[in-house]
Amino acid sequence: MKPSLILGLAGALCAVAHAQAQTAPDSLPSQQQDPVQPIPATVRVSAHYDNGVGTADAASEGTVTAALIASRPALRPGEVLEFVPGVIVTQHSGDGKANQYFLRGFNLDHGTDFATFVDSMPVNMRTHAHGQGYTDLNFLIPELIGKIHYRKGPYYADEGDFASAGAAHMGLVDKLDRGLAALTVGADGYRRAVAADSSALGAGNLLYAVELAHNDGPWRTPEAFHKSSALLRWTGAIGIDRFSLTAMAYRGAWHATSQIPLRAVQGGALDEFAAVDPSDGGHTARYSLSAEWRRRTADTLSEAHAYAVRSDLALYNDFTYFLDDPVNGDQFLQTERRKMGGFDLAHTWFGQLAGRPMNNAVGLQGRFDRIAPLGLYASARQRILSTTAESRVSEASAAAWFQNTVQWTPWLRSIAGVRWDRYRFDVASSILENSGTADDHVASPKLSLVFGPWNKTEFFANYGEGFHSNDARGTTAHLAARELEPVDPVTPLVKTRGAEIGARSEIVPGLQSSMALWGLRSASELVFSGDAGDTSPSRASKRSGIEWNNHYVANRWLLLDLDLAWSRARYTGVDAAGDHVPGAVEKVASFGATVNDAGPWSGAFQLRWFGPRPLIEDDSVRSSSTAIAYLRAGYRIDRRWQLTADVFNLFDHKASDVDYYYASRLPGEPAGGVDDIHYHPVEPRTLRLTLRTTF
Repeated sequence: MKPSLILGLAGALCAVAHAQAQTAPDSLPSQQQDPVQPIPATVRVSAHYDNGVGTADAASEGTVTAALIASRPALRPGEVLEFVPGVIVTQHSGDGKANQYFLRGFNLDHGTDFATFVDSMPVNMRTHAHGQGYTDLNFLIPELIGKIHYRKGPYYADEGDFASAGAAHMGLVDKLDRGLAALTVGADGYRRAVAADSSALGAGNLLYAVELAHNDGPWRTPEAFHKSSALLRWTGAIGIDRFSLTAMAYRGAWHATSQIPLRAVQGGALDEFAAVDPSDGGHTARYSLSAEWRRRTADTLSEAHAYAVRSDLALYNDFTYFLDDPVNGDQFLQTERRKMGGFDLAHTWFGQLAGRPMNNAVGLQGRFDRIAPLGLYASARQRILSTTAESRVSEASAAAWFQNTVQWTPWLRSIAGVRWDRYRFDVASSILENSGTADDHVASPKLSLVFGPWNKTEFFANYGEGFHSNDARGTTAHLAARELEPVDPVTPLVKTRGAEIGARSEIVPGLQSSMALWGLRSASELVFSGDAGDTSPSRASKRSGIEWNNHYVANRWLLLDLDLAWSRARYTGVDAAGDHVPGAVEKVASFGATVNDAGPWSGAFQLRWFGPRPLIEDDSVRSSSTAIAYLRAGYRIDRRWQLTADVFNLFDHKASDVDYYYASRLPGEPAGGVDDIHYHPVEPRTLRLTLRTTF
């Protein structure tokens, strides 16, 4: 970032604030307050956000509450992440597969560089059969999400792998004020039933829920996506100690209509909702047990989290059709069976430094993944033809972090930290040359400064270093899995470095507004390709952008949101191919209107738009833009019963969820295939009706 640009933005923001000094609170706004308790300053935003002045360490940090999550429609469970300003959630295959995510100039694929947690349990799967950082949120029951706390950038000492672009921490509710049951029906065979309740049990409370759903979608080959989810959660307290124990289970299976070649649709050979290979699909399962302990005293805060996860996946995909195998086609099977366990410990001391409020926090984190078997196979119509590679992988990591926060003056707070991570990879491959071990470690310093508040406005300057891990198989590989040609092992941990300046203001009554100017550099765009079974090397990159987020309470029943983001992503190395990063999102806009308590009526309107993106390095081929609107209208029949109508793709806009550019081959085409845009269409206008009752 140019210093003149930074100073210019800071000057403009200062002018808005009129530089009228106010006294800061005596306690540290975000560190010393009990994170379980709501922050009083945010009550005036109708309890939809905890984003008031004095509640965050960066302009791009914030919290969305359950009230807002419950008030807006979502086509898929993963779309809850679109409550994070600037995030776009799409799909390029069956709905049982993890979504595609976009943020801050990244095509995050299925989750790389965006860390996601549910009650401190990581969702991102490292060394995954399909994609590094794979984030499948289908196991979530949205009605049980109590809040989403989001952060962007590598500025936080307690955030590690995959968090360079950002992180989202979803917290589950401990109990329900009333039990609930809901039944949803919609077009294309959509059916969903959910029931949840809580009751006293021993010294605490037991929350229990179950969800069953089925959807065929608009596809010519019915998706037949069926899922079942269940949750048991006990929460209790003994004295000042708080405990929780949560068990979750999920199973899903589906047929997939993946991205299709544009030329086949334009030529009339293929309907846009049809599949080239209708036998694509998959099945998956996820079971988890997590525990939390928490103790808060006047001078300390101690927390301990532990989790164990068992997951399985079998995924059939065919993206190039007959390019490699003109007889059987190019379908391949990716499988994995995973056992994952880990812990997260943190302790904070609240005190003073020469009369100034100060706290010091330390933490230890550990995680172990055992993936066996982890396989890639050639298949045809879900029948295995040959083994490309099969591995047994053990991946272990440990981290320690320290963070110091000092309120130096009524208008200056500093947050300084450092993080150290160490990884060990152990790979046993069916390709002998690709077996081996690898180790790596990385240190990541962090520093944030918070200025103000002045006239209900505060300013932020943030810097931090981070990283993302590469697939363990790439760290020991010496032969490409398919071609069996020599390759070099990749760097296990890839460094990132980011900075941000921003401001947050409540100078306008009822309006919370924040702006952030950010930059991020990555030492490499290396990404393991589960589709090819090897690592695709790429150059170092740099990204920069600006975000402007606004939440306005027009009156007691109307909330308006407007989020705008612009990003620029470029490779830093010189290459004749060009310097654009394929798939990097550039422009994102989101507008929302939420109506609550308008007599028996409630409703919401949501419009999200993301602009064209480069699909190849020289920017000669670009995607189209996509604009999608959702509408909800709800009517409360009586104290217990409510009827809700959700309309997705309100204007029946024809667009694509995602676009790629690569070579594929259809029957009768040249042996080398045809370079073309391959896209996944958005679903047409769809209506769903929900009848809900409380008891």
